[in-house]
Amino acid sequence: MATDSADDALTGAVGALGARFVLHWGEMGARWGVSRTVSQIHALLFYLGRPMHAEEIAAVLRVARSNVSTSLRELQNWNLIHVVHRAGDRRDHFETAQDPWALLRILVKERKKREFDPTVAFLRACVDSKEFAKEDAGTQKRLRETLALMEAGATWAEQMLGMENSVLKRMVKLGAKVQSLLKAA
Repeated sequence: MATDSADDALTGAVGALGARFVLHWGEMGARWGVSRTVSQIHALLFYLGRPMHAEEIAAVLRVARSNVSTSLRELQNWNLIHVVHRAGDRRDHFETAQDPWALLRILVKERKKREFDPTVAFLRACVDSKEFAKEDAGTQKRLRETLALMEAGATWAEQMLGMENSVLKRMVKLGAKVQSLLKAA
């Protein structure tokens, strides 16, 4: 019965479609290596499009207040939410960007900073180390090519992050058509 009351609280707050969205986003988050609660909170804030305080989030999702606090800190560390204040209410309210392209930019920037950049630095250190020259030619080639790929990817990500949304959207829509443009050039 606890699941029924949790489903009722969520459905009451966001409707049946919203509940499916929040639950699905939680499942996807778990597959992406993010906790289910973190993902559900972000989905709830995005879906509703309005600031919420931690107690309200806990009540809607039917999760412990301490879990909500920890999840909100993680979302803040990822720059996916920020605190807003409401007149007459001393509690912190949290909101997220409502533009999916802005969220994509945040995620790419944060993932690059946390995952990609350290890997590039590690590979650079490997290639620059004294031990590298002692490795066989095949290993050296694979590491150099991996470093070159990672550096190119990092440069590409920075360039994409620097584009205006309108340009980025047009580029994404081009998809595989980019091949024909490159062949013609």
